[in-house]
Amino acid sequence: MKIIFMLIAFSLLLAIGFLIAFIWSVRTGQYEDDYTPSVRILFDDEPGNTQKPMTDDESTGIPASPL
Repeated sequence: MKIIFMLIAFSLLLAIGFLIAFIWSVRTGQYEDDYTPSVRILFDDEPGNTQKPMTDDESTGIPASPL
């Protein structure tokens, strides 16, 4: 019976900790921007950010044969 009371006390402490973390995150503005993430995929990439695709030899680290 003692273990049940101990588990209830531990779960209440854990729930209070999560509630405090949630209130802190709301007050510091973690959930302020709800528009940008939904349309970020629609934005074009910057023109200088393109990288050339790696060949099979570059991805495995094996040097290309001279032939």
